[in-house]
Amino acid sequence: MTPRRLVLLFLAAFLLIGTAGQAQAAGYRYWSFWDRDGGTWVYATQGPSMARPSDGDVQGFRFAVSENSGDAAQPRGTADFASICAKTPAEEGRKRVALVLDFGTAPDAPSGETPPAPRTACAQVSPDATTADALAAVAGPLRYNTNALLCAIAGYPKSGCGEEVSQKEDSSVSATPRATEDGEGDDDGPSVGLYAGIAVVAALAAAATWQARRRRNAGR
Repeated sequence: MTPRRLVLLFLAAFLLIGTAGQAQAAGYRYWSFWDRDGGTWVYATQGPSMARPSDGDVQGFRFAVSENSGDAAQPRGTADFASICAKTPAEEGRKRVALVLDFGTAPDAPSGETPPAPRTACAQVSPDATTADALAAVAGPLRYNTNALLCAIAGYPKSGCGEEVSQKEDSSVSATPRATEDGEGDDDGPSVGLYAGIAVVAALAAAATWQARRRRNAGR
């Protein structure tokens, strides 16, 4: 096998490995939990059974397939407290929490299930109520697993809870990249591994060229 063919073989193998790695990437199908901060959704730092929202807060839930909290899809639709709770008058000794419930898209739905349309609700609960209490008041039945992970809202989905699934490729809604700690968003560009692979191929090419020249010089 000539040096040039050897280099091409290494290059083809590298590209095939890279493609296979992307195709086999996996995600998890689950309900993500969000807090509304001004005009922005922020991934919640506590679970709904621990969080205790204040009167006037807006919180959201989104069912989708994502690899982690960094690429989780955000709730869609109206997220304004005044609009969501316009028909729920304030009551003394009670608090109102606006909830945005996004059941996701068809590509993210478990097999055989159709996601309900997104909706909003205004929960009026006791001052010490958790988000889970507010959710149960307006969007039951809820389903949890043994680890207290929220598995279903309003009975959706009927089964499953945070199961690993193949990476979604055809979802009609793309996840919004979340900022890293230094303020830079996630990048869809080439990874460090890809650059390293290219460097290896280049080094092999240089070595093959040097070996070929050495053989030619030795044969003179």
